[in-house]
Amino acid sequence: MSPVKQFQVTFDCAEPERLARFWCAVLGYAVPPVPPGFATWDDYDRTRPPERQGSAFACVDPAGVGPRLYFQRVPEGKVVKNRVHLDVRVGTGLVKEERLAALEAECARLIPLGAVRVRLLLSDDYEESCIVMQDIEGNEFCLD
Repeated sequence: MSPVKQFQVTFDCAEPERLARFWCAVLGYAVPPVPPGFATWDDYDRTRPPERQGSAFACVDPAGVGPRLYFQRVPEGKVVKNRVHLDVRVGTGLVKEERLAALEAECARLIPLGAVRVRLLLSDDYEESCIVMQDIEGNEFCLD
């Protein structure tokens, strides 16, 4: 079997740059460097055909560990629950009240960024607690 390849996670969305910048703030990611010869991403974007301007944006883990996130504009809006979602791991290794406190603190940090709290799923015999949230375009993710 071949070794695992690098991968990126792609989001279909209405506003690629806005959603990318939201996820930068959530994850501590950064916008990649502007291509050579351009002062800003807006300068680069203006060189593209009008129908492609603003159609995509990306963000990367500055440590180079996490996957690249790519956001692409699509004409249709979100209709149903995501089939794949991100789990933002803020409670790893924590249990019970300590885990809940970490989840609640992160939830409180993300709401001013535009995230929406959906529900708290309390621990049971199989799973630890998590908070289901939505990003600024309504995509579900979990604080885990």
